Amino acid sequence: MSLHSEAAGRLTTHVLDTASGKPAAKLRIDLFRIDGDRLMPLHSTHTNDDGRCNHPLLTGAEMRSGAYELRFHVGEYFGNQQANGQTPFLDVVPIRFGIDDENVHYHVPLLVAPFGYSTYRGS
Repeated sequence: MSLHSEAAGRLTTHVLDTASGKPAAKLRIDLFRIDGDRLMPLHSTHTNDDGRCNHPLLTGAEMRSGAYELRFHVGEYFGNQQANGQTPFLDVVPIRFGIDDENVHYHVPLLVAPFGYSTYRGS
């Protein structure tokens, strides 16, 4: 029996708008599984008012080891906030990552501003 056998593996994310100092609400996120050079679409969702998704992006039988990509549609997000109609500098921010253990929590946060972003493996 594994140490993690009782744990519910899941994938979560959240997005913080570092320019405003607030959660990035209503930001579209797409999740793909990477199979060789193909992207297999799994889910599309939006962040809630807290910058988080209402449900894990992966859980249960969907939570499999392998390579994944999250696409954060920050161009739409910042474009909706700009009244002057300028083209946003960042459009879609892709983050590729791997899952090794289906029984643990993987958290992939995004800190974003109109001209830059960062990420890390969260908890």
